[in-house]
Amino acid sequence: MAAPVRTARRIGRMLIRIAAAIALLCVVYLAAGLVGGAIPANSGRAPPKYGIPIYVADNGIHTDIVMPVSAAGVDWRGLVRPGDIADPRYAAHTHLAFGWGDRTFYVDTPTWADVDPRTVVSAAIGSSDTVLHVEHVPEPPVGPDIRRVLLTRAEYLRLAAYIRASFATGADGRAPSIHGYGPADAFYAARGHYDALHTCNDWTGAALRHAGIRMGQWTPFPVSVMAWL
Repeated sequence: MAAPVRTARRIGRMLIRIAAAIALLCVVYLAAGLVGGAIPANSGRAPPKYGIPIYVADNGIHTDIVMPVSAAGVDWRGLVRPGDIADPRYAAHTHLAFGWGDRTFYVDTPTWADVDPRTVVSAAIGSSDTVLHVEHVPEPPVGPDIRRVLLTRAEYLRLAAYIRASFATGADGRAPSIHGYGPADAFYAARGHYDALHTCNDWTGAALRHAGIRMGQWTPFPVSVMAWL
């Protein structure tokens, strides 16, 4: 019996070391994300007195950039069409909420209650199967989870260009779509590689940085984005 006991103890010690290493990795990742999110990009930006308002929304997992359906010469209706959603009547709303992420993680986890550890691990390892989530919404009210940001025309056009470039469009200029969580949203094939370093929230931060907005250098978590707004 001595040999099996020794083997069991070795396995037990190995599992403890693996668990400790994973816990340490999670702590390091969290700390790095908070530090990266605290280092500013575009720190010299002065918010304009007048401009085009956009919104950034946080549902606890994903952040979305909310933009007008049409503004500053940018009209999304040629790319995001009423027929792409389950109930085309919702396309009458004035705004669109854009978010990017891993297809499986995004499609299967609308809330924390839907999180599957296997999906999280798979997404963290990495995938090039990414999507854009687009929801037709009214202009949102400002609150703890929704921030209003005023952009100049040039900033707005840069932001729109970044989002448009994230769609995996074909020769017809459109991206394949599937219906989303409800009657007013859809998922579209996207460009980009998702992993633990390039998360849905980092995409939001990268889009805002590209536009010229003051934002953290690396924003893997929702708080990393929202704290700047």
